[in-house]
Amino acid sequence: MEHFQNDDLEYVVDDYYDVDDFEHDDPFAEPEPQRDTAEFDSDFEDDFESSKPQTDTSAVEARNGKDIQGIPWERLNFTRDKYREARLRQYMNYENLSGSRKELEKECLHVEKGKAFYDFQFNTRLVKSTIVHFQLRNLVWATSKHDVYLMQNYSVMHWSSLLHKGKEVLNVAKPIIPSLVSEKRPGLLSQQLSRVQISTMAVKENLLVAGGSQGELICKYLNQPRVAFCTELTTDDNAITNAVDVYRNPSGAMRVMAANNDAQVRIFDAETFASLNRFSFDWSVNNTSVSPDSKLLAVLGDSVECLIADAQSGKVTSNLKGHLDYSFASAWHPDGQILATGNQDTTCRLWDIRNLSKSLAILKGIMGAIRAVKFTSDGRFLVMAEPADFVHIFDTKSGYVNYQEIDIFGEIAGISFSPDTESLFVGVADRTYGSLLEFNRRRYNQHLDYIL
Repeated sequence: MEHFQNDDLEYVVDDYYDVDDFEHDDPFAEPEPQRDTAEFDSDFEDDFESSKPQTDTSAVEARNGKDIQGIPWERLNFTRDKYREARLRQYMNYENLSGSRKELEKECLHVEKGKAFYDFQFNTRLVKSTIVHFQLRNLVWATSKHDVYLMQNYSVMHWSSLLHKGKEVLNVAKPIIPSLVSEKRPGLLSQQLSRVQISTMAVKENLLVAGGSQGELICKYLNQPRVAFCTELTTDDNAITNAVDVYRNPSGAMRVMAANNDAQVRIFDAETFASLNRFSFDWSVNNTSVSPDSKLLAVLGDSVECLIADAQSGKVTSNLKGHLDYSFASAWHPDGQILATGNQDTTCRLWDIRNLSKSLAILKGIMGAIRAVKFTSDGRFLVMAEPADFVHIFDTKSGYVNYQEIDIFGEIAGISFSPDTESLFVGVADRTYGSLLEFNRRRYNQHLDYIL
């Protein structure tokens, strides 16, 4: 991935068009006051108290005509449609490898737009998603339909969609002193960190794992006040931690995996945080994901090829060929047979693990790279997110032909289904309209829900 050179918490904007930047002027009449980053390092309670409830949008308000992001189109000099036309015309997708994409269009699956699988439920600006690196967008994680974790500047925030309240879970601007120190556990390379710019994260099974822009790894159990483990994985100049994951190996032991720009994938025990393994590759690793049976590892990075490796040994068993640029996202269908890979060539490819000679299908974005992909836990839906403005939901039972398009404005910091598939959360990173969007799964047999 691109070398990280970010001293302040700003967006790296090679493919970034802020909602505020239309025709180089602020098009909206109610911009929020800009505050120094240092103000966010301390007391978030003041921020919540000063936030105005009317900045949030409910499903009822949306049905009555309010924009789901709270953008006051009626007071602007242009309509939403005109602004969308301008965005589509002006947006430039970031590419590491240039080349013609004309033939790619012909190969993509023809889909039927206009379906509605998830309905808008709520948008809050009391918590605001932020991003650090423009190529990394795994910064929103739902652990239930009421519990969401997201990055807001130097803090990991918890949002309760039930209580409509936010709470700081981890502040990485302050010194981070791990509870598992090396004196107590010989060989454990835990160390104090400070002012970490979190580039990626994962929250699963009561464990929050975050990666930093200087190669940091931070692990915190949600039910414990202190960070359990943190360290710098590498001292390389270009050492950003691109992806982290929490999974269980075939024997059921929980593991933490980190993928870095130094072309290394590292595996740790999730209880002792001892280093268990390290796999080396020929290029920077931007993303990894472990198959549902924990036997296979998808490895994606600064290459047009994606790799399938043995999750225990790291030995490469297959090369997936077809993408035209670097890849940054992957997800396994719960049945373990389908792998989805998101690429800067603006496509998501689906691979059948039983026949990897070519991709099963190609799903196309609208404006930019596919930087995040997720399946629902029941395998019914696949969601993919572009860097900005568009989130796409595909019905897997229709062969990915039926699909819903979520059209918003702003950089997308992350997407996450709740484990029960009932909710979809989308983090929007924008100076004025940064927020967290919630969509609820549409049920066509509502009476069954009342019986249950």
